[in-house]
Amino acid sequence: MKQKTFAFISTLLLLSSTSSFAQTLQCQSVPALMNVFLNNHFSMNQLNAEVKTRTVVLFLKFIDPNKQLLYKADEKKIKTSLEALFDSMKTGNCAALGEVSNILVERAEENLKIVNEKFKGKFVLDETVKYQTDTKKRDYPNDLEGKKTIIDAAVYTQIATIMAGDVTLDKAKQQLIKRYELSIKRAKEMTQPKMISLFAESFAHSLDPHSDYLSPEQLDEFRISMNLSLEGIGVSLSSDDGYTVVQEIITGGSADRAHALQPKDKIIAVAQDKKESVNIVDMDLSDVVKMIRGKKGTKVNLTVVRQKGTKSETFNVMLVRDKVDMKEQAAKVTYETKKVGTKSYKIALIDLPSFYGGSEKNARDCYSDLKKLVEEAAAKKVDGMILDLSTNGGGLLQDAVKIAGLFIKAGPVVATQDVKKNREVLADDDAKVVYSGPLMILTTRQSASASEILAGAMKDYHRALIVGGDHTYGKGSVQVLNPLPLGLGAMKLTTQMFYLPAGVSTQFGGVVSDISMPSYLDLDDLGEQYMDYALPPTKTEPFISMEAAQSKDPKEAWTAVNDTLVKFLKDKSSKRVEANQEFKDIQKDLEETKKNEGWIKVADIMKKSGKDKQKRKDRKEKATTAKGRQELWLKTPQVQESISIMEDWLSYAPAPSTAKK
Repeated sequence: MKQKTFAFISTLLLLSSTSSFAQTLQCQSVPALMNVFLNNHFSMNQLNAEVKTRTVVLFLKFIDPNKQLLYKADEKKIKTSLEALFDSMKTGNCAALGEVSNILVERAEENLKIVNEKFKGKFVLDETVKYQTDTKKRDYPNDLEGKKTIIDAAVYTQIATIMAGDVTLDKAKQQLIKRYELSIKRAKEMTQPKMISLFAESFAHSLDPHSDYLSPEQLDEFRISMNLSLEGIGVSLSSDDGYTVVQEIITGGSADRAHALQPKDKIIAVAQDKKESVNIVDMDLSDVVKMIRGKKGTKVNLTVVRQKGTKSETFNVMLVRDKVDMKEQAAKVTYETKKVGTKSYKIALIDLPSFYGGSEKNARDCYSDLKKLVEEAAAKKVDGMILDLSTNGGGLLQDAVKIAGLFIKAGPVVATQDVKKNREVLADDDAKVVYSGPLMILTTRQSASASEILAGAMKDYHRALIVGGDHTYGKGSVQVLNPLPLGLGAMKLTTQMFYLPAGVSTQFGGVVSDISMPSYLDLDDLGEQYMDYALPPTKTEPFISMEAAQSKDPKEAWTAVNDTLVKFLKDKSSKRVEANQEFKDIQKDLEETKKNEGWIKVADIMKKSGKDKQKRKDRKEKATTAKGRQELWLKTPQVQESISIMEDWLSYAPAPSTAKK
């Protein structure tokens, strides 16, 4: 891989003639980038007609995901021009992308006109309307009347959804018009460099769902998510009708120390130290974030609007940027004491949101964090441990191997294999069991990649009970990240598949739970097998070693999860789940979603908006703080049921053996 990457670097250097090339992927550079992808991808190695068609299809999805902008004629025109782009970009001609930008602006302006006409005179919310959200079940409109039909249904649905947030009809209309106005602005901001990046991204995804081209901005975000740290002022921001709104003040950041900002504050202008302020109203949130972030020790000035009752005040805030530790997104532990009969049991609940870690010195990593928490729980002599991977979308594969080693003595955890069947087995070589008691892993269809490696290995070794959704996401591929020269971002490339100790890939099937419970994530279209151009599953020879995994030291030996235990716990859990109203509501909603086949009914939105309104408001308020989110997490029916299952497990007394001697 290195030789080909160096060749690509040389090509880029030859194409670059000025310093302005830095951080901008130029048109004529894209073919060289494509060649590196194709030369190193797991299975797609030629720029054939199929890859070109896939690229164009995905590009269209990116620019018009809801099929509400373009006409059928636009789709055909864009397909033709983009297919020719593969040749024209070799000479630096990407004029076709500029033509696409012009079409997007024209169609966005047309959509705003349709919505404004809809709101002329008296607008009455028609609750009989329904809207098809599954774009696979409808095509682009053929003409203006066809587009109006789609947008009419969308408008009623959007208005109902906004009103469900306790907003009046007039205010909902204003917010929706603002959204359509912003869509025009965003279309105009799709400059040629952005369109080139989007085309490169579409090409990468045409090879498989997880290969990707990351722009410099996307690469920065990826590094932040892996390192759980950044340099800025320490606030969480959101965009609301064109305004940048403070969602949360991150503990320990400069904004927290200054006590100058509050949640719900609106930032309307940003100025770098001693420079003129820039109005950021209606600016894309990612651009605002770039302006506010910066090197540690530098200053940024914010103009803030704060609502006080019926009045508002505007003031300026100067903050010094500093390193922000996003520790809330790191592993954390909570202890629960439960009494069963005359006995009290202490249970450790560990939440691991991702397999994070960075190459920088002193960077936080999930293995070190989790090891400390497991050691702490073991020292407290907890009776049972629940590891929550239910929202964990993956991360560092090697850390999944090391974390598995906290619960088994040693042994193979995962194997990676390329298309030529070259296999490498990754094993835990630390012959120490940090925690040997009952272990449960909570998963959902959102648990992916490294989460599936850890959960799947622990299931293969019968070391842990897998509880949660019906199965995990089903991602069984391995990606490598290669930063590109000249600040051009990075390429993320699928090069291998991974396999669990039993020799099975998690691709498509994921890891099936021993005990399942209803979850809103149990959707028919959520999972690897539903992704565009996903790679097919394969198998390898088993490489499991029960002898290596089990310790002969009684203090570190663990009891294997067996079928009798699983049946006992499953029977008791099923009865609780069937009687639990929250689970009943989830199951009912899932059945209705499946029955509706993508249709959203305005009447259903309005009906649900009036139900449990205060409860939803309280949840929304709690979700603005770390402490509140922790409380909400603990109260979820899935976490509560996993605790109940652990209680059953700890009080479980297997029947004595009746085997003849």
